[in-house]
Amino acid sequence: MSVSATAGAQAGAPIIGRWDLTVEGSGHTYPSWVEVSLSGHSTLVGRFVGGGGSARPIAKVTFANDRVSFAIPPQWEIGAKDMQLEGTLANDTLSGTIITPNGETHRFTGKRAPTLRRSAPPVWGAPIVLFGGTTMNKWEPLPGGASQWTVRNGLLTNVKAGANLATKDKFTDFKLHLEFRVPKGGNSGVYLRGRHEVQVEDSPAGEPLSTHLGGIYGFLVPNELVSKGPGVWQTYDITLIGRRVTVVLNGKTIIADQTIPGITGGALDSDEGAPGPIYLQGDHTSVEYRNIRITPAKH
Repeated sequence: MSVSATAGAQAGAPIIGRWDLTVEGSGHTYPSWVEVSLSGHSTLVGRFVGGGGSARPIAKVTFANDRVSFAIPPQWEIGAKDMQLEGTLANDTLSGTIITPNGETHRFTGKRAPTLRRSAPPVWGAPIVLFGGTTMNKWEPLPGGASQWTVRNGLLTNVKAGANLATKDKFTDFKLHLEFRVPKGGNSGVYLRGRHEVQVEDSPAGEPLSTHLGGIYGFLVPNELVSKGPGVWQTYDITLIGRRVTVVLNGKTIIADQTIPGITGGALDSDEGAPGPIYLQGDHTSVEYRNIRITPAKH
């Protein structure tokens, strides 16, 4: 095949796009995500999200004869070797294996991620109080540790690292209001539909990153840091419509109607087209929340 023919083939390669993966690990199932895009005339590159951590770049994706492969250095995984993915594309479905940095072989299947484009602006329903200071009856702890969540002095409080906490109800498009307070060095997060983390932490001063307060973890960078610091109450107003998110922190819009490409590390699943809960990260440090309410869109 000539160089020009190769370039043309890669430009139209069916692997290009975003893929929601479900991975069968050692004794557990976890979500993952991969994006493949064209760089220049003939090179495929991408991004990958594993069961935890943030999105990371793929320098080169190899695709030929319906087979795809790439390798990337380890991030937070145990082990020093590159993670390797090999798969086959058939009937617009991916399947294959991931070899982890510690040498385990995990099998995966994947489907093309939905666009989640909305044909009309949302019509908002009535606000729902998710936490008003007296009871946690709209919430339940998630598997993975002992719950350290309690209602203390009218606050939804995670006293130390333990289980994450999710709403019993699931939502599609919504406006979410909440207030939070983190200690010095504190770290939590608010997961939208249980799949997309908006970072909550005591972030350092300087140029903002996607992993800092207000960022969509690993994907979207806040346009400025407007943190009030540790030990002070702060406010989020977050709007999610399809993939498009607006984040207002302490009254300032720091992410304005931007597209979330895919799931973030720690997602409950990779079924991006389905409704999902709001979940609060409790497996890092202590944190406090109050005045949590959601206004869902009518569908």
